[in-house]
Amino acid sequence: MDVQIIPVKKEEAPILHNLMQFYIYEFSEYLDDINIEGNGKFEPFKLDGYWSEQHLTPLFIKVDQQLAGFVLLEATSDSSPNSINEFFVLKPYTRKGIGRKAAFEVFKRWRGNWVVAQLKENKPAQAFWKKVIHEYTNGEYETLEDHEKRSIQSFTL
Repeated sequence: MDVQIIPVKKEEAPILHNLMQFYIYEFSEYLDDINIEGNGKFEPFKLDGYWSEQHLTPLFIKVDQQLAGFVLLEATSDSSPNSINEFFVLKPYTRKGIGRKAAFEVFKRWRGNWVVAQLKENKPAQAFWKKVIHEYTNGEYETLEDHEKRSIQSFTL
């Protein structure tokens, strides 16, 4: 399977917003304050900054040219660490190495200091990121906990 990381163009924002609905639905398992609105959708995710702020980059994950997910990346050229703000792989593509390949590609393209955080309740995400980061860094990373009790992996590439 050919896994690609493709920048999301501004005119493709509606597609990303559609994918965000699936992401928010899955994420609602971990946050009590996510509610469906009267129109049957979740409140739209605030994405405008991803096309107006230089340090924010929206990316599609594609598998054999088909949409498979997305990455919302925060990366700067200064001393601030890079961060994966949101990462999502659609169910048909999970447990097939797609997320791993996508994460590896992002790490390869954006070198430097990194932090990747997960909610304390989201044990599957914690397991995924610890495994992927351990493999990519050959175990050269730290796991920290912030004031919100999120699990955070910190490393340098």
